[in-house]
This record gives sequence, structure tokens and C-alpha cells, in this order.
Amino acid sequence: MRLSRLLLWTFVGGAGVHAAATLDELADDVSRVESLREIKDATATFAQLAQFGRYAEMADLFSPDGVLLWGNTSVQGPEAIRRWLEEDAGDMNGRGPGSLDTLVLATPLVNLGADGRTAKGRWNGWRFQGDGKGLTRMRGGVWENEYARVEEGGRWRMRVMRYYELYEGAYEGGWRNVGGRDFGLVPEFHYTAEEAGVPIPKGEVGGGDVVEGSNLERRIEDLNDEDEVRNLQHAWGYYVDRRLWGEVGELFGSHDWGVVRIDNVGVFEGPNGIREGLERWMGPEGLKQGVLNEHLIFDTVVKIRDEVDPDVPNAEKMADARGVEIGLIGDQEKGTALWRFSFFQNSFVKRNGIWQIHNVTIAPLVVANYSDGWGYGGVMAKSTVEPVFLDYTAKRRKKPDTAPKESLSELSRRLSRSYGYEGAESISNAYGFYIDFIDGAACSLMAAIHHPLANKESPFAGFYHTRQRVLEACTQAYGTSARLTRSGISFHWRPQPVIHVSQDGRSASLRARLLQPATDKTSSGTIRGGMYHDQMVLDENGSWKLWSVTIDEFYWSMNNWKEGWGGVEVRDKNAPDQPPPRDLVRQFPPDLWLNEMEGEREVGFMGGRERYVSWPEIQRMWFGYRNPVSGGVPKDGSYWPGCVPCYQHKPEWAMTKHGWQEPPTGPTLVRAMFAAGNGSSEWDDGTFITVWVTPGPGEVVEGVVKLTGRDVGLEYLLTEKDGGRVMFELPRNLSGGFHLLEATFLGSSRLNPGRDVIDLTLPGGPGSLLGN
Repeated sequence: MRLSRLLLWTFVGGAGVHAAATLDELADDVSRVESLREIKDATATFAQLAQFGRYAEMADLFSPDGVLLWGNTSVQGPEAIRRWLEEDAGDMNGRGPGSLDTLVLATPLVNLGADGRTAKGRWNGWRFQGDGKGLTRMRGGVWENEYARVEEGGRWRMRVMRYYELYEGAYEGGWRNVGGRDFGLVPEFHYTAEEAGVPIPKGEVGGGDVVEGSNLERRIEDLNDEDEVRNLQHAWGYYVDRRLWGEVGELFGSHDWGVVRIDNVGVFEGPNGIREGLERWMGPEGLKQGVLNEHLIFDTVVKIRDEVDPDVPNAEKMADARGVEIGLIGDQEKGTALWRFSFFQNSFVKRNGIWQIHNVTIAPLVVANYSDGWGYGGVMAKSTVEPVFLDYTAKRRKKPDTAPKESLSELSRRLSRSYGYEGAESISNAYGFYIDFIDGAACSLMAAIHHPLANKESPFAGFYHTRQRVLEACTQAYGTSARLTRSGISFHWRPQPVIHVSQDGRSASLRARLLQPATDKTSSGTIRGGMYHDQMVLDENGSWKLWSVTIDEFYWSMNNWKEGWGGVEVRDKNAPDQPPPRDLVRQFPPDLWLNEMEGEREVGFMGGRERYVSWPEIQRMWFGYRNPVSGGVPKDGSYWPGCVPCYQHKPEWAMTKHGWQEPPTGPTLVRAMFAAGNGSSEWDDGTFITVWVTPGPGEVVEGVVKLTGRDVGLEYLLTEKDGGRVMFELPRNLSGGFHLLEATFLGSSRLNPGRDVIDLTLPGGPGSLLGN
């Protein structure tokens, strides 16, 4: 047995160094990461198909001996599973007029088997159904699934889909615990606290698909690109939530070719058109008091195209993303609230090394007033968009290519970044699953997924530093005993992650929703929403651990199911600015109180500084990353990168103080321009190319810049004193004609690589110089 090369590190002075790997070992590792992605994509596709009643295709995702365990029901074999899905849905199948069957499977935690051919995964999920004739049904719970790939090179299939039903109900009256009973023991976790951070465990070479001459370089590049496209898709959702139309427009780049199609609303092109369409559909820029515009994104599948569309200007690569969206919309002051159940299918283009949105299609399937629900089909016309489902199985089937041009160590480093994306998501969701069922016994599990030097916010109080302090705070609050039963659960879903992984693949920053459905045996369920801003590290044992956990809560809430998010009353102006401190913090004070954090970061949050903001007031939304296309930061200053308590208050807690790199916060923008010497157009005066490298606020540019092209090969090592700028003088004997020059910043431990191109047309000899 060997440790997968993705996890094999030698530690020298706290820095991680990739071990050398053979081509077969690298191919094996690539296949294992692709397998992990394919398992998640297959499960997401299962959910996507449900929206259209495509039950035969859903059943085809099972192995020939696959089993569906739905509560107390057991069905085996794809045909029997298809029949059961059809019969269970009845007319609530998404096919008939006004019918709805929206299933979401969120917060995956998938562990590949050591053999590379089996896996287990845990998911949270919802199912919203209606027949368009008045019948409705809502269900929610936890999935514990098993997966297998039997045939060599074959696709992954579900061997067991096991649904633990926890809550259910009709729309009128809302959901409650299934059977109106207490919950017993937690549905069994398929992983230990240590395994939660190891999506790919030890395994023998050959567990994956090792294909001689396979295009490893392109496959690794595609995995990295998938991460960027998924981040871009998820970031789009957060900007839309806040109606930040300027930031949304920047996601299409600085050109006029973007398109947004909103089904039954219109097709909108270019920056002005896109803004017009979004304002028509969702409202003007920004949120005023009482306006909710949440668009929850689930089950995102990304596919990198093999070819680019020749009609798309300057396209280096293209990609598609497909997923499910649930909109929670309302204006509390007007007394309006809506549900929007939609799907999206979008395209993306890579230009100058940066992914941009190219085309957005939003297709609402059912839009319903909150007061009435979706039982009678809602208030919008039937969708006209033909759904397209992505072939996620093509990752390993790239055309054969020559041996990699990059070194194996460099390819391993790049692959470790995509593995880091998986590790960060896994340990993030492990936290949510443990917190869902927190008690004295679960405290040790929750604490164990933290690094020994981690810090964690205790809601409405402050941060505890070190794993031991996190454990002690938890046991102080919940005791040390397990709860054999509980009457209700407030879940901690962490969907829609935006994850940035360090250059060496050993650390990550993650932003995800706090989506908190709650259920109880005696009262109807509710939903609340907030945000997580976390960091993770890969420890010396090859397991991902939480480094920092920050919770911004709540942005919006419900008092009860009947009144929903639109029925929450404005907080009394005479109420105290902050509630009394929790018993926990009086008995076990935090190492950093929220109200001790200077500046605006904790202003308005409960337990923070000044008067706390309570829905339907609008709390500021903080961003830990820059715009993934423009590199810009929020115009209202709500930018706070990295570890939240470390950024200004506890720098000694930062991962960089302990041997880890700070992950990038966004793109590195490179701009190249030319000018003749002394402002003249005369060639004899010399011609210079000036290159600017622009990072995020407070980030230092250090690293190599290259200027290359026909008969040009120049480079310069930028240091902090250069301020991100270098001037290259072109050779005096440069031949005439067309020259395409590329300015490339190679990146650093903090900054992503970046590049720009500049084209020059030189005369046959000395004289005028033209450029574009």
C-alpha cells in the first residue's frame, strides 16, 4: 500500500515539498480526483433530472444491482427503482402543467475507497413537490450513499442510495419531524473525524485508470479550470443576492458580448442590457430594508469543453455549468414574498488566463406566492427552455497526447490544488454534519476536525483559540454526555462554496452559505440564512483540518412557517443594542470577543459592536475574496480576506505564522503597453513595453515577469520596491512585421499567475512603430 501522491509530503521547516512521482503514480492520482468529481456530479445530476420527471435516467445512475433505501422502502435494480420513483411522485413529477419536483442534494462529503473503485458519500437534501392541482409535499433528511465503478474505465454508479427521512409535511402547515416523534441516534456517519479530511485515502497504484500516454497535463488543467468556473458560478449567486449589478457585470469581462436570458422575461446583451434585464427581473441596485433576494445554488455540475466556439472572440477555453436554483424573494414592507424554483445552464470563456461568464440562461419552472404556495402551479408561464444535462463522464476520455511538457513535480503541485478544493469542501461539510447533532459526545468529533492551533467563533460571543479551547467551550455548553433523543434539529448546511486553494495545495480559504433549516416534532419548520468565512490546512498526517471558522448570522430569518420571511416584524427601536451575554461566555470567556474587534467587521452582528441588525433590516455582507474576473473589491468596503480574527486583530493566529501559505484572493491582473523612447515615435530612441502587475489590496507583488515572442525573450524579478511595474526595452535589431508579445507574471506563494498580450507591427527597418 502507498499513500496517494496527492497526500505525500515531506516537511522541512514547516513547508510542504511535493515528493517525486512516476508517470503511472501521477496518472493514478489524476484518475482518483476525477473519480471524486464524477461521483459528486452523478449525484447532482440525479437531483437535476428530478426537476423534469426523468426517472428512467435517474434509475440509470444505479448499478445493475443498485438499491434504493427510502425510509422503510427498499427497491433493487434500475427498472424497479424507476417504477418506484414514478409511483412515489405520481403527478408531482415536474412534467404536468404546474407540477413541481425539485430535489436538491447538498453539502457532499465523499470518501473514495482505497481500491479506487468504491466510495461512500453523505449529503443533506430537500424535496419540494406539487401536482399543480393543489397537492403538495415537502421532505428533508440525510443521504448516506455507496458508489461503485465495476468495469475498467466505466462510469461511476450508485450502488446504494440510503435516505434517512427526518422531516416532512404539506405546504399548508409546513414540515415537522417524520411521524411527530423524537429523533433517536444520529444516522451513522460513514467516516471518522480523521477520515473526514481525507477524501482520497491510501491506495495501491492501479486503483484508478492508468492509461499509457493519457493526456495528464490537459486533464489536470481541466480540473483546475473546473474549480475556477465553479467559483465563478457560485460567486455570481452571491452578487445577485445583494443586487450588486456593477459587480455582476464585471463577471462578463470588459467587453460587450455577454448575454443573459431570463425565460419568459427576455434576452439581454452587453453590459447595459444585462443590467436592464436583471433589474427588470429582480429590482434596482442594492437592497433596502425588508427586501430579500436570495438565490440558493445547488447541485452545480461543471464541464470543460474539448473545443472552443470559433465565433467567440479571443476564447482560449470554454466551459458549461448546470444546476438547480431556489429563490427566496420578498419585500417585507410591501407584504410580498415568492418562491422561485429554477434551473440554470450557463457558458463560460477563458481569456488571457481568466475565466469569465459568457452566457447565462435562467429558467424558472414554478414561481409561487408564499401565501399560497406552489400547489396550484404558481403565477408564471410554463418554461420554454429545453434543459441540457452535461456529460460529466468525459474527464478521463481526453484524446491521447504526448508526454507532459511540465515536470512531474509541477503537475503534482497543480493537481494538489484541485485535491485541496475537495479536501476543503469535505472538512467544511463535516463541520456542518457534526454541529447538526451536537451534544457532549459530538463535541469531541467537532473539535477533532480542527487543527491544534485553530480558532473558532462561538456564535454571538467571540473566538476560541486552539483545538483544546474549542473542545472545552463546546463541552461547557453541552456537557460531556450523548443525547439519546432530541425533539428537534437546526441543521447547518454549508452549500455554494467559493474555495481558493494556496499555490502549494496545502491551505485554503472557503466561503459558503449558512443555510439553516430547522425541524421540530410539535411546531412547523423554519429557515434562516447567514455566511461562513473559513480557512483550512493540510496537516502532517495528510488530513485536511479547519484552521479558522467565522459565522456571520443571521442575514435573514423566519419566525414561523405560516408567515415566512416576509412576516418578520421590524425590531423595536427601544430594544437594547445587544442581548445579554450568553451563559457560556460568562463561564468560559473567549480569547477574542466580537465586541473587541475594532473597525467595522463586527458592527451590526449580534455579540459584536454597536446595535445589532436584525432582519428585515439589511446586514452588510462581507466578502473574503475579490471579484473573480475584474479583481475588484466591494465598493462599500466590505472586504476582509483570509482568517477573520487574524486579518487585523490576532496576526499571530494566521496560518502564515506556522508554515502555510495564504491562498490567493482573486485574479492577478497583468497589463502590458508600449511606448517609444522619450515620447517619440522614432525607433532609434528605443521602444519599451511597460508591464503592470496588479494584486489585491495590501498584497505585495514579488516574482518573475517574462516578455516573450518572436525574437524576444526577456524576464525580470519583481520585488516589493518595484511596486508591481517593470519596463522592458525591446531589442534594437528586432525584425520588421507583425509581433505578438506575451507578458506573463509567473505567480508567487500568494498571487495567482497572470498574463496579457500585445501586438505590434514593425516596419522593415528603423522608423515608425504601430501597435494595437
